Amino acid sequence: MATIINPSELPKYVPGAVTAASDDLGWNGVWLRGYRYTGLDVLVPPIRDFTIVSYRRGATFMERRADGAWTKTHCTPGDVSLLTKSQRSHWHWTEDIDVSHVYLTENLVSGVCAEITDRCVADVRLHDVLKAHDPVVTAAVAAITCEAEQQALGSALYVEAVATQLAVHLLRNYASVTFREPSGRGTLSPGQVRRLTEYIDSRLHESPNLETLAAVVGMGVWSFTRHFRESFGRTPHAYIIERRIDRARRLLGQGGMPIKEVATACGFADQAHMTRVFQTHLNTTPAALCR
Repeated sequence: MATIINPSELPKYVPGAVTAASDDLGWNGVWLRGYRYTGLDVLVPPIRDFTIVSYRRGATFMERRADGAWTKTHCTPGDVSLLTKSQRSHWHWTEDIDVSHVYLTENLVSGVCAEITDRCVADVRLHDVLKAHDPVVTAAVAAITCEAEQQALGSALYVEAVATQLAVHLLRNYASVTFREPSGRGTLSPGQVRRLTEYIDSRLHESPNLETLAAVVGMGVWSFTRHFRESFGRTPHAYIIERRIDRARRLLGQGGMPIKEVATACGFADQAHMTRVFQTHLNTTPAALCR
């Protein structure tokens, strides 16, 4: 099986001048590189992320083989090519071109898919599209490219919003989705509950956020929150507080561990925070439970 590469490794296989990059901008789930290419014939290993190529300057005869036979076309500015994640490909073009590559991670695309379908996603694949004239995709890539070049105020938040809209458009028009079997209306499956409880218990000291918890079961945040409440009878935050209290009570009852260390081990901000939580939920203090 071919090694899957990160987008940053592409120049090893497709030599070209970098014209724009988002490498150090701290974007979440989306990544951009602009390239200036001469005519090339290249074999490209599977790239980890979903790839969108937008043609910005130059016209060229273009051939590609990805999953199946060769596809042949003529690409001009305003056209886009799509390549699904982890897909080996062979490209051949003849003229000089400038392109923008936008890469969307599997977590972003699957999370958006779970959010808009309210179902657990097993896999998402983009169709094999060598040429599409799609103003929505072109505009989204242009906006992301502009943010990489200008690095304006709020760039990361803006790009995340554009990438989410782009993912929705791709899912509507260019994707095939495989769903996991439903576990029952509005509830998490026993396996999902087990994975969540194990994950939360192993990371109470880290304050896991909603995005991370939703990713554990392959759901979007909105759907995850609703399904969690149906399954646990409480919000994720309330459940985590309960687990912290239970662990702290157990450690305090065992003795031999300072209250301050117990607070840290159970994910409380400090001893005073743990004391306030105990007074609210148990009507007592940690000190009263120490042996």
